[in-house]
Amino acid sequence: MSASGGVPGTETARPRLFKIRGADSHGQRSSANILIKRRYAWRGYQNAGLPDQQTPNRITLTATDHDAIIGTITVGLDSPEGLHAEDTFAEEIATLRRAGRRICEFTKLAMDPVSGAKQVLASLFHVAYIVAYRFKGFDTLLIEVNPRHVGYYTRMLGCTVLGQERLNRRVNAPAVLLHLDFSYTLQQIGRFGGKPELASSERSLYPYSFSLSEEAGIISRLQKSNWSTERPAI
Repeated sequence: MSASGGVPGTETARPRLFKIRGADSHGQRSSANILIKRRYAWRGYQNAGLPDQQTPNRITLTATDHDAIIGTITVGLDSPEGLHAEDTFAEEIATLRRAGRRICEFTKLAMDPVSGAKQVLASLFHVAYIVAYRFKGFDTLLIEVNPRHVGYYTRMLGCTVLGQERLNRRVNAPAVLLHLDFSYTLQQIGRFGGKPELASSERSLYPYSFSLSEEAGIISRLQKSNWSTERPAI
């Protein structure tokens, strides 16, 4: 999805767009890995990187600006392989499965500190939500975060704490397990999506997400193409 508009202060500048797509090629995955490793190292985390190829249950998305990757996230779908979060929070995940929840996880989130980072993050999250909820029918999201970031994700996405602080051995850092029901996400996108003017009063990422009508267009395009969409960056 694209739109046109001038960059403030430059009457002849082309509109700045960032594109969200699946990281299907070797080059895209290599660039995403570089961003992940750089951002994880900056925080002092260990990181195993992405596998060489996209798999049906591990779908990596990237946000690119003029072919430079500025953000990435991986959608992990529950399967016989299990979820990464089970390494640290096996009991909590087993309880969700027994309750009949269809669970997924978002992992390997990395963002370049660029202008418009909230919109990039909101767009990545929204497309990841479309993949997990709209296409695959998973209803419950899990995210492992550093304890310092719990407040951000509860405020920005509406997550709740499911598992208290433990050591995540994959990154050798403390982690808290967060939970989000996608029905809440749907409700918030319906209320605030596509309305960035509400961001001053609604202190979440949802005003920076797509609207429901934009989402419908994205779903239609993704069904017909290579799961790629683009939007103007702020």
